[in-house]
Amino acid sequence: MGEAVDLLQGTLDLLILKTLALGPLHGWGISKRVRQLSEDALQVHQGSLYPALYRLEDRGWIEAEWGTSPEGRRVKFYRLTDGGRRAFADERASWRTFVAAVEQVLQAT
Repeated sequence: MGEAVDLLQGTLDLLILKTLALGPLHGWGISKRVRQLSEDALQVHQGSLYPALYRLEDRGWIEAEWGTSPEGRRVKFYRLTDGGRRAFADERASWRTFVAAVEQVLQAT
């Protein structure tokens, strides 16, 4: 891709849940994985990421555990809970419904 786009409001939680569905990661790793998976089109800024992580943790959708990064730094690793897996499925279904509805509007003649 090449050109970065702004995240739509409400999509950050879905992106975080998706990255953690692939496996536990620390904050920087989540941001890096979103950027890689979107081929640099999406960038998650630290000022948005950590409040979202705290919010998801408060909802019981993710849990954190201290560990050591591959670079040897002490970091918090986040993982999905069972409730987070259900929330991810619900959020993903809602997103797909939203995208399909917008596409219908865009294709209207």
